[in-house]
Amino acid sequence: MQIYPAVDIKDGKCVRLTQGNFDAVTVYEENPVKAAQNWLAQGASYLHIVDLDGAKQGNSQNEEIIAEIAKLSNIPVQTGGGVRSFEDIERKLSKGVARVILGTVAVHQPELVKQAVQKFGSDKIVVGIDAKNGNVAVAGWEEISNISALELCLQMKEYGIKTIIYTDIAKDGMMSGVNIDSTKELVEKTGLNIIASGGISSMQDLKKVQEIGVQGVIVGKALYQATLQLNEIVSVFEK
Repeated sequence: MQIYPAVDIKDGKCVRLTQGNFDAVTVYEENPVKAAQNWLAQGASYLHIVDLDGAKQGNSQNEEIIAEIAKLSNIPVQTGGGVRSFEDIERKLSKGVARVILGTVAVHQPELVKQAVQKFGSDKIVVGIDAKNGNVAVAGWEEISNISALELCLQMKEYGIKTIIYTDIAKDGMMSGVNIDSTKELVEKTGLNIIASGGISSMQDLKKVQEIGVQGVIVGKALYQATLQLNEIVSVFEK
């Protein structure tokens, strides 16, 4: 199971939100590059970076910081937030990003996802599905659509997507465990590589998501608050 330490960027700083609330921000590191260097030093083999400003505003606001992180080492980086066009995808890939995460466009412009997979390949394009009460949220989690997470997963599978990052917004930043039932449903009913996100706080949480067959898990606040140690969880779960 792949461990993805998270670096969320807002106003040029490394932060965590609580339940996707832009008014509930905790700054953990003034320089996101330093945060990324810390995770690399602790054995990270993949980094997950989100441009929160981009997600909310619809265009990338922290691209140069992300490019700097992507150049730190040969360890791959996946990133999303404000990716709305082919140009956005191409620019990020050209700056050394391994995978680009599409979120809002998967709901509003699903054909763009299909074309992106055809153009760049399914190893370069992943879809981030963030759900509230089962329905997909977009535009930095501020708008709830009328499509369910499962419906969108199946549609994206038809379009050639192989990997989904699934976040239950109610769990995100709460350190109360992943929504196991919803995540398990996606694993079992889609056959896709599901990356679980939101709520991880303990080794027990990690064991639970490993047992349901996820491809990976994103860990954020638990690392920043040191309730989990990255080097330890990498050695246990990335065997």
